[in-house]
Amino acid sequence: MKHIGRQINPKRRAVVAYRVVPKEPNQCLVVFTDSLESDAHDALMNLVESNAGQSAYELAEAMDRAVLPDGRNMLRAFAATGKFSKMPTDKIEMTPDMQNTVTLSELNDAIATQKGVTVEDLALQPQSSSSEQSESTPKPVVAEAPVAPSSNDVLSDEDLAAQYRSQADSLFKEAKRLREQAEDLVPTKKSSKKSAASA
Repeated sequence: MKHIGRQINPKRRAVVAYRVVPKEPNQCLVVFTDSLESDAHDALMNLVESNAGQSAYELAEAMDRAVLPDGRNMLRAFAATGKFSKMPTDKIEMTPDMQNTVTLSELNDAIATQKGVTVEDLALQPQSSSSEQSESTPKPVVAEAPVAPSSNDVLSDEDLAAQYRSQADSLFKEAKRLREQAEDLVPTKKSSKKSAASA
């Protein structure tokens, strides 16, 4: 089973979203499963076990195409709520099965050697230099994913309100963009009924 691991000390189960952080080859991004609410935890584990999760080069790619039960994009929601933790790769061990473990640093070294590249080359890279497209690449997620304090599992009303406003703004922008695309394809026809009624 790919992407499943744990912190070595203390033992803490983790799902590895990015095996290598861009420009930081000795760092990875993980989601500690005990930091998630039950529905988000189940959604993440279902994704890990799915064909999409197991075939993904980095699990974050599949997370960016998945949604949580409340409809939010999984990758962006976890980033926005501080569920990603940046960890040294030698402090995370991968547990593909019950019998075997290997540190993530050793796994990255082996993959890099097999591919004939450096560990830094294993990191997902932005596909475009445009600011719009780079928002969906790993770099912003890495930069905007602070470690969530373990003692702050419950969000305050102010935090929830801020999240709802942020989601509403994002949805509004998306709706506006889609409407503009629709107008480009087929412009809205002005109704002549109103003018006829007022005549």
